[in-house]
Amino acid sequence: MSSNMSVTTSYTFGTTVSMSVAQARPVVEAALKAEGFGVLTEIDVAATMKAKLDIDGAPYLILGACNPPLARRALEAEPSAGALLPCNIVIRDLDGRTIVEAMDPAAVLGVVESTAIEPIAREARERLLRVISSVAAESN
Repeated sequence: MSSNMSVTTSYTFGTTVSMSVAQARPVVEAALKAEGFGVLTEIDVAATMKAKLDIDGAPYLILGACNPPLARRALEAEPSAGALLPCNIVIRDLDGRTIVEAMDPAAVLGVVESTAIEPIAREARERLLRVISSVAAESN
């Protein structure tokens, strides 16, 4: 695949890249780090489904990413917003292609009725959009 396809839902944005899930992971982590995010959690969905349900599935990772200054601001503005953290990044195989998509903080934090959250969600969104753009550029 020579060009990247955009992947967008009402609550995510992402790209399709021409590398495996295993190859994409360190690229995603480096892009996250460049935007001030660290990976706090990892869920290997395929391994979990195999272990719990004996179902074989395509590679599918969920990385829980956190930008500590943004998280601190969000929690100070609205302590219950912690239920919406961290920002999830999905790296998944779909028919031999790898999709990298991020939750849209504006969509998720939009459920919080606090004007103080809006600029924080906007900044998180801008940073995650740059992460996705960086991953797409690395794949070319």
